[in-house]
Amino acid sequence: MATETQGLSATSGGGLDWASLRAEFPVTETFAYLNSAGAGPVSRRVAEAAARFYRESAESGDRLWEHWLARRERARADVARLIGAEPDEVAFTTNTSSGMNLIVDALEGAARVVSCDLEFPVTTIPWLHRGARVRMVRAPGGVLRAEDVLAAASAGEGRAVICLSHVQYSTGLRTPVEEVGENKGVHLFVLNASQSAGVLPIDVKRMKVDALCATGHKWMLAGYGSGFVYLSRELLERTRPRAASWMSVEDPFAMRNDSYELRRDAAARAETGCPHFAGIFALGEAARRALEIGVDAIESRALALNRHLTESLTAAGHEVLSPLGEDRLRSAETLVRAADPARAVRQLSRRRVAVTIKPEGFRAATHFFNDETDVERLVGALDELRGGGKTEAGG
Repeated sequence: MATETQGLSATSGGGLDWASLRAEFPVTETFAYLNSAGAGPVSRRVAEAAARFYRESAESGDRLWEHWLARRERARADVARLIGAEPDEVAFTTNTSSGMNLIVDALEGAARVVSCDLEFPVTTIPWLHRGARVRMVRAPGGVLRAEDVLAAASAGEGRAVICLSHVQYSTGLRTPVEEVGENKGVHLFVLNASQSAGVLPIDVKRMKVDALCATGHKWMLAGYGSGFVYLSRELLERTRPRAASWMSVEDPFAMRNDSYELRRDAAARAETGCPHFAGIFALGEAARRALEIGVDAIESRALALNRHLTESLTAAGHEVLSPLGEDRLRSAETLVRAADPARAVRQLSRRRVAVTIKPEGFRAATHFFNDETDVERLVGALDELRGGGKTEAGG
C-alpha cells in the first residue's frame, strides 16, 4: 500500500497536482470530507460564481440581464459537453426531483416502467404518482444484471421505460449502463445520474440514453438549488411539455397572451419563469472545472482513492458491504457495516470525519479533492470506536 499511497499524494493522473486542486476546497482544511454522495462541498471558484451574481444584482439591479442570459447559455454548453449532449437538449433545474418530473411529463402516458429494488425513491415515485406500473428488478447479492433488466422490459406488451440510477445511492453499485443502452431495442432508457455526474464519464449518445437528470449538490460540487435534465432531440420532437410559461415560448418579450409557439430550442422550454441565475452559474462553473481537469482523470483519482479506502477498511477488519467482486461495478462510494450506525457516525463527526448514516452502517465517498489522509482519519476513528478509546464526549 505504501507505493499506492505515495502515488495518490503526488501528481498522479496525467501530471495533475491533486494537492493544489484539494486546496480549492476550504472544507478540506478542517474535515476529512467523505460525503460527496450526500452533499459535495463547493470550491472557492464555484462559490465566487454565485456570489458574483448577487454582487452584480446588489450593485445594479437587473441592468446586466442580457449578460446573465449569455452567461446562462455558456453554462448550458459546458453542462452539455460534460455529458456528451447538445446544448439545446439540456435544461436547468433545481434538483433531481424536478428533473425526473420533467422527464415523466415528457413521457406522459407511459404505462410500464422497469426499475430496480435498490433505487432511490425519486427514480420510481414520480412514475407511480402518474399511474404507471413499475416493475422492480431484484439485484441478488447487490448486483443488478443487465439481462434481468432487459428481460423485464421485454416481458410486457409495447414499449417500456427503463429507469435506473447510474450508481445506486446506498451500495455504490455501478449499473451496467452501456449494456442496457446497447440492447434496449424499442424501449426508452432514462438515467438518474445524481450519483455519477461530475465524477464518472457520461456520454448520453454512446450510452443510448433518452433522458437523464442530475442534481448539482452532490458529485457536481455546485451546491444546493442546482441541477439539470437532458432530453434527447428525438424525444423532444415527439413529446410536449406538460408545463409552460411565458418564458417557454419563442419570443417571450412580445408579451402575447392570446397565442403562443413553444421554443424550438428544445429542452429550454421546460425552464418556466425567470432563471435561478446563482444556481445556474455555480453549476456552470463546476462543470467547467470538471472539464478542465478531465472527467477521466477525476474518475481515475476517485476510484483509486476508493480502492485505497476499501483495502484499508478490510485490512483493519471492517466489513465493506458494497459489491466489489467485479471492478466494473465499483463506483466512488462505499457502504460499510457498523453495529451501531448512529454511534459510529457520531464518533466520526466528533473526529471531523463526514460520512452518511445508513441502516446497515455508513456510506463513505471519495472525490478528487480527497486524499489518503482522509482515509487514514476515517479508519483511525473507527478503530478508536471499536477499541473503546476516548469516550465520545471527551473527543
